Amino acid sequence: MQFLLAAINAKYIHTNPALYSLRAYAGEELRPFITLAEYTINNRMEEILGDLYKRHPDALGLSCYIWNFDLIRELIMELPKVLPDTDIWLGGPEVSFEAESLMKQFPKVKGIMIGEGEETFKDILTFYAAKNNPDIICKYHSLREIPGLVLRDGATPERGLTDFDGLPFIYENLEELENKIIYYETSRGCPFRCSYCLSSIDKQVRLRDMNKVKRELQFFLDHKVPQVKLIDRTFNCNKDHAMDIWKYIRENDNNVTNFHFEIAADIMQEDELELLKTLRPGLAQLEIGVQTTNRDTLREINRPTDISRIARVVREILKGRNIHVHLDLIAGLPLENYESFQKSFNEVYAMRPHQLQLGFLKVLKGTVIWEKADLYGIVYGDKPPYEVLYTKWISYDEILKLKRIEEMVELYYNSGQFKNTLLFLMKEFDTPFSMYEELADFYEQKGYFVNSPARSHRYHVLLEFVESKIPEKKELFKELLTLDFYLRENAKSRPSFAADLSQWRDEIWKFYQQEEEKPHYLTAYADYHARATMKMTHMEVFYYPVWQYFSWEGAYEDGKEPMKMERMEPSLVLFDYEKRDVLTGEAAVYRI
Repeated sequence: MQFLLAAINAKYIHTNPALYSLRAYAGEELRPFITLAEYTINNRMEEILGDLYKRHPDALGLSCYIWNFDLIRELIMELPKVLPDTDIWLGGPEVSFEAESLMKQFPKVKGIMIGEGEETFKDILTFYAAKNNPDIICKYHSLREIPGLVLRDGATPERGLTDFDGLPFIYENLEELENKIIYYETSRGCPFRCSYCLSSIDKQVRLRDMNKVKRELQFFLDHKVPQVKLIDRTFNCNKDHAMDIWKYIRENDNNVTNFHFEIAADIMQEDELELLKTLRPGLAQLEIGVQTTNRDTLREINRPTDISRIARVVREILKGRNIHVHLDLIAGLPLENYESFQKSFNEVYAMRPHQLQLGFLKVLKGTVIWEKADLYGIVYGDKPPYEVLYTKWISYDEILKLKRIEEMVELYYNSGQFKNTLLFLMKEFDTPFSMYEELADFYEQKGYFVNSPARSHRYHVLLEFVESKIPEKKELFKELLTLDFYLRENAKSRPSFAADLSQWRDEIWKFYQQEEEKPHYLTAYADYHARATMKMTHMEVFYYPVWQYFSWEGAYEDGKEPMKMERMEPSLVLFDYEKRDVLTGEAAVYRI
C-alpha cells in the first residue's frame, strides 16, 4: 500500500512543511507506506500528471493553497482518468472552508481533511494500511468514524487542535532539501484577530517546548542550513519565547545560517531591541506587516497598531546595521482609497526598510473580510488568489495603477541595485509615491511594461527617465548610476553612461603595482599579481562625491538628508568585491 503526499510549491527553492509534518507524525510503523513528491507551479499540469501516474499510488493527498489550487483543479479532473483506482484526498487552507461544495464540484475526490492534518492523516493512513497488514491495528471501522473529514456523504465530527508539543521534528535527511529554504515553526496560532488573515481563526497560541526548540535549532546550525524561515505568525507574541530563541542562535551562531522571523514591531520592548543589536550581521532578518497607516482602516480590520511605535522600532533596528528589514503594505483594505494608500506608502517608505512589499488584498475563505466582502463592496477574482479588483473606496483603474507602481518598487527599490540613485532622485519629487507613480507612467508611455528591459538595461531606462524630468542634473545621475552599478558587481561590460577612463589608465595601473609591492587597501589579494587583482576589483573616476554616501551612513538618523552634490576635482574610487556588506551585498569602497 502506498499513500503519496504531493505538493505544488510556488518556487523550486520552497518546500512544503505540511508534507514533512504529516510524514513525521505518522510514525515509524506507518512510514514505509508514505512517499512524498514536490513540484512547482511552473511545471505543466501534464508533467505532474505523468509523474503521478508513473508512481501509481493507492491513495494521493494534495496540499492545497491559493497559489497552486488552479493547477490542482486541473489535476483532479484528469487524475481519475489515468489512475481510476487511486483515492484522491485534499487538505490545506484552500479547501478547509468550502469543503462540502468542493466535494460536489469534484465527484472523484474521496475526501477532504479539515484544519490541522497530522492526527487526521495518521488515522486515514492507519485505516488504509490495516486493510492488508494484520500487524497494524486501526480503531476505526470506516472513514465516517474518523474526525476532521468531509466525505461524499457529509462531514465527520470536528477534530480539536493538535498537541503542538507532541509533534515530532519534521526534518531528518536534509539532502532531499539541498538548495531549498527550510521552514520551521516554534508556535501555532496568533493572538491578533486581523480580519484578512486566516490565522485569526485559530483562537489559541501554542508554544513549542523550548528544550525541543533548541535541539531542533541546533540541528539546523550543525548542518549549516543557509536559511531557516520561521513560519510563526507573530514570532514575538510571547516575549520570553522570542528572546530565548534569539539568545540561543546568537550564542550558537555558525556564521552561515540565517533565520527569518515575522514579528509585530509595535510590541517590541527595549530589551528586545538591545538583544537584536548584538546579533551577527546577517544572522537574522525581520518581516514586519504594517499593511496600512490609516487609523480608521486599522480599526476596521481589527488591527490595533501604533504606527509611530513601529517607525521608531524599525529605525532602531536599522541603526544597528546588522538585520535585514522587510515591511509589508496591503492595497484594497476597507476604508482606504487611493489618496490614503499614497499616504500609507509614503509613511512606510520613510522608514527606509531594505525591502518594501506592496501587496494586494487576498479575500481568503474563512476570514472576516471574506464574510463581509459584500458589505465593503469588495469585488475580487473568482479564481485563486482571490485578489481584490476594486472596493467602495478604490477603483479598478486605481488598482491597476498601483500594480504598475508595485512593479517599479520591485525593480528599482527592492532589487537594491539603485539605492543611491533613488535616494537623490526622490528629492526631485513631492513624495516617494509620486516618484514611483511618474516612473510607472514613463514605463507605460515607452512600452516597457510589454517589453520589459533586462536588468542591466534598467539603469539606462532610469537615466532616460531622469533626462525627461531633470535634464540639467543628467551628469550627476550618470555618476550615481555608475556607483550603484559597480557596487553590486564587477561587470565585464562597461555601461555607456560611465565616465571615460582612458586618461586614467596609467594612474590606475600604477596603483595596482604599488598594491602588489606593498598592499594597503587590497590586503586580501596579497597572493595575486597586479593584473589579476585589477580584474578582481574595479576602479572608477567620479567628478561628484557620490561615494561618500554609498552606505547610507547615518541615513537612519532623524532628519538626515543626502548631502548636496557639487562638481569637484576628479577622484579615483576603488571597489573591493572581497569585502561585501553582509546585508546588501555591496562592495567596500575607498577613495584613493
